[in-house]
Amino acid sequence: MPTITLTSVRKSYGSGPPAVDNLDLEIPDGSFTCLLGPSGCGKTTTLRMISGLESLNAGSITVGGRIMDSTRDGVFVPPEKRGMGLVFQNYALWPHLTVAKNVEFGLKVRKVQKAERAERAAAALTMMQIEWAADRYPAQLSGGQQQRVSLARMLAVNPDVLLLDEPLSNLDAQLRLDMRAELKRIHNETGHTIVFVTHDQLEAMTMATHVVVMNKGVVQQMAPPMEVYTRPANTFVARFVGSPPMNLFEVGGGADAADSTFATAARARILAGRPDLADALATVGARPEGLRMLGPDEQEPADSFVFDATVKAALPTGSSWTVLVAAGHTELYLVAYTDVSAAPGTTVRCAIRVADLHLFDTSGSRLPDTAAHAAPTEENTATWAS
Repeated sequence: MPTITLTSVRKSYGSGPPAVDNLDLEIPDGSFTCLLGPSGCGKTTTLRMISGLESLNAGSITVGGRIMDSTRDGVFVPPEKRGMGLVFQNYALWPHLTVAKNVEFGLKVRKVQKAERAERAAAALTMMQIEWAADRYPAQLSGGQQQRVSLARMLAVNPDVLLLDEPLSNLDAQLRLDMRAELKRIHNETGHTIVFVTHDQLEAMTMATHVVVMNKGVVQQMAPPMEVYTRPANTFVARFVGSPPMNLFEVGGGADAADSTFATAARARILAGRPDLADALATVGARPEGLRMLGPDEQEPADSFVFDATVKAALPTGSSWTVLVAAGHTELYLVAYTDVSAAPGTTVRCAIRVADLHLFDTSGSRLPDTAAHAAPTEENTATWAS
């Protein structure tokens, strides 16, 4: 499977800010890469440039070493010659054709022989576990079934790269869950390079081998899902990835040593072990699941920042409780995995391990970790939460 490389890619529409700005990105061969970000961040534009539906204003795109688009070399390979399959949010099925004929459509355009078309369409429908609907029409299928047909049509062509533009957005919660599992199965079975656009962080975290977080046309971080979650590159990634989102609070230098606010106390606790950060430390982040409320007789954990807070709200979610507390003027969310009996207005003792705090500089970039301040991991986060 080919590696997709974007070099200094720029795309703008009119005189406004560029939709994609000087983008350098390498999508590994055989990966399931999710382009993740808020609306307007440039992820769909990036996908459309890879597919050839949009041309570049500057830069180049290569797939498997083959130039697909280059403003410097004057090369532009049209979409139909790029060997890619594209699935949109809209299923785009022909209503007057049966499911089997819809799946065969791309092969027919490529002038594949009738017998081979039927064989490949049947195989694709079987892979998507919807072969029973071959003789039905799209209107006779549910949304999830229509999306399977759309994916089968793409797979029948056997493209080198699969490009998926928010294909699950129109499905209900259960169908989305089912289709996530289906897409993972397809990736595991075929080994295709998949580029998947979504604004849903849960989709990215559960399906991707690599997550590319974008904002305002710029890549903020590219890494495996758990690295994006446990070691966000900057405050935008920290805030965007996670539900509830990471708690972020300012602890910039110059605070009066006599001041006893929560932020100053947190700063002092961190600098006690990291005096080298005195000039750089500006913002501290804490994942809600890293924070915990201590019981009345519970001993303060070692190597932790402990503080008093007032409960403002306790929200049950079924498997856990999301609790909003206030430490002075700073509001924080924490996640509890046992019944929270503290009523609003109750003062509670809270703690978080210093090693689970995320530290950022004045520009919002992550400060380097050290052995004394190790990055949180999936293992220690789960242990602490339990």
